[in-house]
Amino acid sequence: MKYPYGSVYKEQKLFTMAFFINRTSFFIFLCASLLCACKQETQWKGQAPIKKVSTQTVPIQLQFKGTFDLGDGVFMSNDYMGARLNGVARTNDTLISVLITPENLPINPSPWYGFKIWSETEKEIFVKLTYNENAFHRYDPRISRDGQKWEVLDSLKYQVDIKIWEEREVPENLTMKISIGKDTLWISAQELITSSEVDIWMDKLASKSFVSKSKIGESKVGRPINLLTIGTSDDQKMIIAISRQHPPEVTGFLAMKAFVEILCSDAKMAKKFRARYNTYVVPLVNPDGVDNGHWRHNYGGIDLNRDWKDFKQPETSAIRDFMKQKVTQTGGKFYFGVDFHSTWEDIFYTINPELKGNMPGLIPELIASIGNELEDYKPNVKPSLGAGNEITSKAFFFNEFGAESLTYEVGDNTPREFVRQKGEIAAMQLMELMLK
Repeated sequence: MKYPYGSVYKEQKLFTMAFFINRTSFFIFLCASLLCACKQETQWKGQAPIKKVSTQTVPIQLQFKGTFDLGDGVFMSNDYMGARLNGVARTNDTLISVLITPENLPINPSPWYGFKIWSETEKEIFVKLTYNENAFHRYDPRISRDGQKWEVLDSLKYQVDIKIWEEREVPENLTMKISIGKDTLWISAQELITSSEVDIWMDKLASKSFVSKSKIGESKVGRPINLLTIGTSDDQKMIIAISRQHPPEVTGFLAMKAFVEILCSDAKMAKKFRARYNTYVVPLVNPDGVDNGHWRHNYGGIDLNRDWKDFKQPETSAIRDFMKQKVTQTGGKFYFGVDFHSTWEDIFYTINPELKGNMPGLIPELIASIGNELEDYKPNVKPSLGAGNEITSKAFFFNEFGAESLTYEVGDNTPREFVRQKGEIAAMQLMELMLK
């Protein structure tokens, strides 16, 4: 059976490209995009090769948290987990300017933002998101009335100014028109999923007899690095999944969530898989970064997915130590490892398929089977040279343990239903292949 989500996936590409235009050119752009969509699409080539960097702890800049009185009965706040608002000013009667800056530099351009706004009386107002010189606007605004249910702000209610960055046009800032009143309006770069929400989800799964939750370490400032253990096997065959090394990468977390829930389902194949394989999941590798609204780094000012060789940070060290201890204590093997991320478009980063791990051919077969299950969807795959850069989780899983591994990247604007569907299919196809 093929699942008809290819057309939904194509919507994401149009939506992502619309991100770079302002309202006045929307109609012309949309027509051109629709014409282009009728032609053969060229897949995104993915990120440039990763370079080794120092992962020694460096300082970060903390936000000043509080509630800000902007006059005329208008208030704004960043005093909650996951918020990011580094400065705010009332520019005139109808415009509020917000400054968003990163935790430190240099940094990947993933400018997370999040704040609450309300007013003593109902009114319409403009809010302008501005960034430091070397950054640009990336995430389309999402709004919520309760911090739980989110929707994308209508594209007709915001516009962007364009600048040239590294020889291409990018949004320099974004100005949105919003309606505010006594009820709080939440505005965020993506859905707000902090450590509290992740813990609730983990605890719900841990209520099942074959799932347990444990702590395998602590973050830089003492938040728990929590682990889910799924299965009833003897640990001779294991798999590992991790997520949220980078705080803004919510779509990667949502894909991981769908993937894991299928492994925990009552399906006959899931029960059989859990009897043969134990699955270990770290859903939130970087709790400090997530809860502090970071763009990319942990509390040590480091991109954790560059620390899988030197292990200078406690979060990566905790996962390394857990995996090594498991293998030493049980004599078992890790057969599969996956790290869920988010980026501009959906893509799989893989180990060179010519290299053989503990289950040769698993990754190419898995990706092909996912593509076969989704109508009009062609997986975008970028194999690494050799085993890939040794500083990432994918290479560590493979080089250290022989686990067939991949980085599962999800587009920032990929429709959430497609994110869920593909995550579920990935889990089903993985179980089928590993049970052969």
